[in-house]
Amino acid sequence: MSATAPASFRLAKRLDDVGFSDIVQIRNRVMELRARGAAVYQFEGGEPYRPTPDYIKQAVTAALQENKTRYAPSSGIPELRRAIVDKLRTRNHIDAKEENVIVVNGGMQGLFGAFQSTIDPGDDVLIFSPYWTPIKDLVAHCGGRLVPVPTDEARAEGFRPTLARYATAKTRAIYFNTPTNPSGVVFTRAEAEEVAGLAIDRDLVVVADEAYEDIVYEGEQVSIASLPGMSERTITTFTLSKSYAMTGWRIGYAVATQPWMAGLAKSTLYSSNGVSTPTQWAALAALTTESDFLETSRAAYRERRDLLVSGLNELGFTCAPPAGAFYAFPDVTSINSDSRKAAEILLDKAQVATVPGVVFGPHGEGHVRFSFSTSIETIQGGLESMRRNL
Repeated sequence: MSATAPASFRLAKRLDDVGFSDIVQIRNRVMELRARGAAVYQFEGGEPYRPTPDYIKQAVTAALQENKTRYAPSSGIPELRRAIVDKLRTRNHIDAKEENVIVVNGGMQGLFGAFQSTIDPGDDVLIFSPYWTPIKDLVAHCGGRLVPVPTDEARAEGFRPTLARYATAKTRAIYFNTPTNPSGVVFTRAEAEEVAGLAIDRDLVVVADEAYEDIVYEGEQVSIASLPGMSERTITTFTLSKSYAMTGWRIGYAVATQPWMAGLAKSTLYSSNGVSTPTQWAALAALTTESDFLETSRAAYRERRDLLVSGLNELGFTCAPPAGAFYAFPDVTSINSDSRKAAEILLDKAQVATVPGVVFGPHGEGHVRFSFSTSIETIQGGLESMRRNL
């Protein structure tokens, strides 16, 4: 604040602990290098490499031609909500009704509404770590506190006792993301049942994030809301971004019962007042058109995963194959135990752009995140550059 600025020129205190994405800063560095003529192998991104399927693009074109451009109900057009209910029942085994579904602007708005609906200042939220960074800021916006629970510890010692050790009298909710970003862990049914059991015993709410539900290579995708006693205490958020290569379309949905649905509806109504109407018709096509897009995408990601993970292990970066999502999270302590410095070395010496593991919480230190949602040529080129230059 300048010396002459009025005292009223300050941000609201609720934003004091809300930050910006480290990944944006990394992308800016990549752009600087490219502006100087350097070839950079980009693995820092987090979106599908494939274009949106033609049948989805044709659906939005048809909606525009048919003048389906007026305000839609703030919870979503009825046709889309019915299709979502069918999908939830058949694929996620969640016994939802139309009144349990709201269409939102991507998974982020669903998560924003979920935390706004459940977290008060001073509340604690348990989260398996390493974790997707924006969750910290979504919780901070509510005045809550994120409590990281090491995923490795939970898997070694049991989810229920581990969560119980980190829970406090102020614990209000658990964030449950599977498959996980950044590590690609897919929680098993038994692990989800342990989380559910503790949530029921402690009367906690679960915010479930299933952004990568369709990108699973090993194991099964278990929606925690489908487990006994969990539908009424779970807010589950979904997005079409990763499944259907629709990141820029900004559309997703959330499923919950009351009173959580009232909170989701209010947060959507008074932030965006709903989702673009033509985009909703495109989402309807995504969910109802018969296509092999999900299967062919999964096969292509698996090929890329295997190529990258094999190459990373050959370079001495210990990396278990992720069971889901499209990220590898290798140990890079052989370069530097400080993941920020390791990422800098990879970028400066090999022109390989990654994300430092510490960005994803303290339990990510010593790792970096590679996205293998890119071309085979980029993966091969990046591996060869690391072989030559490290």
